[in-house]
Amino acid sequence: MAAAAIHASAIVDPSAVIGEGASIGAFTIIGAGVEIGAGTRIGPHCSVTGPTRIGRDNHVHGHAAIGGEPQDKKFRGESVRLEIGDRNVIREFTTLNRGTGDGGGVTRIGSDNWLLAYTHVAHDCVVGNHCIFSNNATLAGHVVVGDHVILSGFAGVHQFCRIGDHAFIGMGAFVNGDVAPFLMVAQDGYGRPRGINAEGLKRRGFDAERIAAIRRAYRAVYMSGEALDEARAKLAELAEGSDDVRLMLDFIEGGDRPLLR
Repeated sequence: MAAAAIHASAIVDPSAVIGEGASIGAFTIIGAGVEIGAGTRIGPHCSVTGPTRIGRDNHVHGHAAIGGEPQDKKFRGESVRLEIGDRNVIREFTTLNRGTGDGGGVTRIGSDNWLLAYTHVAHDCVVGNHCIFSNNATLAGHVVVGDHVILSGFAGVHQFCRIGDHAFIGMGAFVNGDVAPFLMVAQDGYGRPRGINAEGLKRRGFDAERIAAIRRAYRAVYMSGEALDEARAKLAELAEGSDDVRLMLDFIEGGDRPLLR
C-alpha cells in the first residue's frame, strides 16, 4: 500500500500514527495521541484530537471535529478517548467527543456507519454498526445505540437512553426513554412508538414469520394497555418461540431509564 498522503498545509503532531494509504487534507490538524488506520481519508479543515483511534478505510469529510473534549462541566482533563471502527462515512461539521473520567472514559463508534452533516455524538456514547444518523441527529451523553439503527434528521436522544437494534427514529423526534429493538418512533411532542420498522426489517432479510412475531410482541407491550409487568410476562411467553422477541425482552429488562411507551 502507498505511503500516507499529507497535504503541505496540514499540521500533524509528531506522535500521531498515520497508516499506509491514509490521506490528510488541507488545513487539517491532527493532534497528539491520534491513530489513523490504513486507507482512511481525512478531509480539509478537520480537527482530530487525541487520544483518538480511527480504524481503516473511513472517510471523514471537511470541517468535522473528531475527538474533542467532552461537553461536561465535570471534566477535569482526565485521560479519556474516542474509538472509531472501520469503513465509516463521517460528513461535514460532525462532532464526536471523547469520554469522561466518571462515565467510563471512552466513546465508541462501530463500523460501517453513516454519520451525516452536523450530527453530534456526545461523551461516553456507544454506537453499533451499520447505523445511519441523518443531518443534525444528536446523541446526548451516555447513550447506547444498537446495530442497524436509523436516526432521521433533527432527531435527539436524551442522556443515558438506549436505542435497540433495527429501530427507526423519525424526523424531529425527541427520545427521552429506552426504545426497544425493531420499533419505529415518531414525533409527538416527545417521540412515541408508532409500530415496528417492518420495511427496514424486510430490507435486511427478515421473513414474514419473524416480522409477524415481532409485531405480536409490539402489540403485547405497546397496544395492550396492560401494565409493564403484565406486558413483560406476555412477552416472556412469546419469546419462547422467537429469538427476536427474546432480544426485545432482554433489552426491556436490562434498562435503567423508563421504557418509551
